[in-house]
Formats: sequence, structure tokens, C-alpha cells
Amino acid sequence: MLIAPAARPDFLAKLPQRGADIVFIDCEDAVPANAKAEARATARAVTPELVAAGCPVLVRVNAIASAWFDDDIVAVHPAATAVVVPKIETTGDLDRAARALDDAGLDLGVVVGIETALGVADARPLLAHPRVVGAYFGAEDFIADMGGVRTTSNAEVHYARSAVALAGRLGGVPVVDQVVTDFRNDEVFATEAAEARNLGYAGKLCIHPGQVALANAAFRPTVAEIDRAERLLAAYQQASADGLAAIDFEGQMVDEPLAAQARRVLQLKEEQ
Repeated sequence: MLIAPAARPDFLAKLPQRGADIVFIDCEDAVPANAKAEARATARAVTPELVAAGCPVLVRVNAIASAWFDDDIVAVHPAATAVVVPKIETTGDLDRAARALDDAGLDLGVVVGIETALGVADARPLLAHPRVVGAYFGAEDFIADMGGVRTTSNAEVHYARSAVALAGRLGGVPVVDQVVTDFRNDEVFATEAAEARNLGYAGKLCIHPGQVALANAAFRPTVAEIDRAERLLAAYQQASADGLAAIDFEGQMVDEPLAAQARRVLQLKEEQ
């Protein structure tokens, strides 16, 4: 999911060539207060162009409590895939966002920004809301709200990342992992992306085009993973046919939970 500032038409025009699964036009953090009106007008103008070029488009509006939220919603083009609403904390916030979309005649779902202490604490009911179609975890805002300190270890956000991933699983919506602000550090990004996949995230927020290929590589199973999954399932299916519920596969005890993980690898292969 590649983020681009709504105030930068030059960046937006290049999005179809960047290789992202979804493009994310940002009218919030990436746009200064004196450029909000121009940014929302640009977002509305480029959305149908990007969609015509084959790019699913998300538009991030400003937070519900901001002075710009209502005008942002009205300006969203109906060709967008969904609206991203940041810093959601209560189901009442989501109800208000849903009403605003309905009043604007927009039959669009909401991608929720979980990026505050309360948002993380109540992530499960938020991601079960009927208007929610996805979410992302925002580590930088979360730690700012907590009064903590960001580190490269990510230890300070491990609980929050896990809680949001779990809430997404229970709510049945895909969740995308935090940004890497050190956008020239490919090693850090690759490490975080691998962590995110391991936690059950569906993807990664990218703030630079160079991060897209790294994200795609991290969330696609490798040739070795696919080969092992195929061999494991073949052996497990044969054992099941022989009446066995668990087998020794290459020195590892394999039963249904590990078989389910292998099936997920092959499912990801088919989705590529």
C-alpha cells in the first residue's frame, strides 16, 4: 500500500508505475494546513484517472475531530475503493464516519487507522464494525500518544501490533502494518515486513516507491516455502488417508495446525 501526498500531483501521476497493490492518497499527515483545500481537490481529480490506469485508490481524509473532515468526505470521488479515516478510537467515531459517507452519497467502506492508545485497546470492536473493510496500525502516532520512545527493536509496539493483527483476524478484515520512516534503510524495512507477515498482517504501508518491491517480496512465499508446503501437505494427506493424525515430517511433528499453515502458503501462491 503506497502512500502519496495529495498535494503532490507529480507523485500521484507516477503511482500506476510503482507496483503497489493499492495506492493511498493522503490528505492528512502529508499535507500542511494551508494546502488542505488544494489537496482534497487534487485527490478528487486524480482518483478516476488512477482507477482507469488499474490502481485501486484509497483516500485518507483528516481525523473526525479535525476542522477538515466534513469537507474532505464531500470531496472524495466515488470511484475510490474506500476512505481511510485516521485515529479512530470508538465505534461512535465509525458511526459518524458512516453517516458522513451516506450523507455525501458515497457507498464506500472505511479503512481504519488504529494509532492511539484507546484505538489499540478497543481495536476488536472497531474492526468488527459493519462499515470497516480494513485497517492499518500507525506506530508513530501510537507511541506519541503513549509518551514513549520509538526504537529499531520495535519492542515498544510489539503488543500493539499483535493486538491490532488479532483484532483484524477476528473482525475478518485485512490489516496493514506500520510505516518505516527510515525509508532508505532496506534492511530495516525487510525485517519489519517479515515480522508483519509472521504476525498475520496482510501487507505493509510504504512511504517511498523503493519500499514497494521489498513489501511485495516479503509477503509472497518463496520458492523454498512453496516447495516445502507442497511436500508437507502431500505427506500429511497420505498419513490422513492411512488413519494418522500426526506425522514426522523431516524431523518436525506435523498435525492439522501446521498443515493449515502450509495451505495458507499455497493460497498466497495462488493469489500472486
